Amino acid sequence: MAFNSALFDGMVIFSEVVTSGSFTQAALNSGHSTSYISKEIGKLEERLGVRLLHRTTRTLRLTPEGELYFQQCQQLIEDAQMAENSITGQQEKPKGRLKVSCPVGFALSRLRPILGKFTDLYPDIILELDLNDKKIDIVAEGFDMAIRASHQLEDSSLISRRFLRSKAITIASPGYLKKHGAPLYPHDLSSHKTIGYAYVKQGAIWDFFDKNKQPFSVQLNSQVITNNSFMALSLCLAEQGITRIPHFHLTDELETGKLVELFADYPKLTIDIFMVYPSRKHMSAKVRCFMDFISEHLGD
Repeated sequence: MAFNSALFDGMVIFSEVVTSGSFTQAALNSGHSTSYISKEIGKLEERLGVRLLHRTTRTLRLTPEGELYFQQCQQLIEDAQMAENSITGQQEKPKGRLKVSCPVGFALSRLRPILGKFTDLYPDIILELDLNDKKIDIVAEGFDMAIRASHQLEDSSLISRRFLRSKAITIASPGYLKKHGAPLYPHDLSSHKTIGYAYVKQGAIWDFFDKNKQPFSVQLNSQVITNNSFMALSLCLAEQGITRIPHFHLTDELETGKLVELFADYPKLTIDIFMVYPSRKHMSAKVRCFMDFISEHLGD
């Protein structure tokens, strides 16, 4: 790799401009003039050969190239700060922007009740919570970590830490069962209305274990397929069909009789919930404290 003494020139200034939202505020925060900030950004864009910011007298917006560069800069700056702190012996305080990806259903049913306590404990952390059931590229999209629920997590270069175990349950509303009859065996599902989940590799097939714990599959004919487990639950409550979701999405629907579990005497498919983060990153204080908090309050 060729030596480049200007590799980091303008990176910290650029990051400060994006974080503060304006050249003027970045100048105040850094102790420089606005003209100095503008010149540094101009030199950075010229060196990189791309425009990083769209700027007018009133607005400041990242270009797609600027967004990608900003995500990478943030990590490099944090790593450099950690390296300096390790030499000077300073204890790093959890602070900064923490970008976390989490499935919608898990966030609403489990994370939401405890987030207030986390933000009170760590007021210097800005939690950017992206709710999306779709699998994301943690590194490419600039996430610090992700929460994922899976029967079997795919092999990757990421580090995973399981903190909760749940079960996949098949459920229906009493109203639906009264209209259409209750399936006595899993194979009966092929003749029922089912509500499928889009982000499963084989969404039209549900896997089961028989009473001898031998696996088998059932082909479905789902009339509705959704990418959101809460929508599947809502449709099930509205008597629109039978669905299958992790037990952690439920509150008291089974106890109050709003829903009925089907095939309760069959062994259930295990759903594990993991915290996943890039192995190339050092474990920063903000990530470490969030992971420990989740394990303490939600872990089994």
